[in-house]
Amino acid sequence: MGKFVYDGNIKVEFEDRLLAHLQAVIMAKVRRGESFPFTWKDDISIGGGRTTVYIHPHVSLVFKYHGSRNPQLSNAWLQALTYNANSGRGLYVVPEPDDHSAREAGPREEMVFREVPNPNAPVPEPAHS
Repeated sequence: MGKFVYDGNIKVEFEDRLLAHLQAVIMAKVRRGESFPFTWKDDISIGGGRTTVYIHPHVSLVFKYHGSRNPQLSNAWLQALTYNANSGRGLYVVPEPDDHSAREAGPREEMVFREVPNPNAPVPEPAHS
């Protein structure tokens, strides 16, 4: 798990592959001088909820990876994340789309906000009826 650090005091863990995609989208917008909100759902282990930060060219951003290898980036995922970042709602995490279905898709509907899975979170017990 890598870490995204915003302005030195907000830290959140993302899987390295997702973090690489977020970095590509965020840095492309920052290089163009664009500002936008970035929202993620917080893991239940830290109380749940969600966090939104305002990304702009003058804020300190750190992308700290657990692994040393650069993950291969998916064009479909970059496009989906960029689409979100360019919307009024701002950047939020969506699952990686299937490259094949992304090429064949027609006009894009609004993407559903999904929780970032945390493999270290405890698995809830199944409910018994």
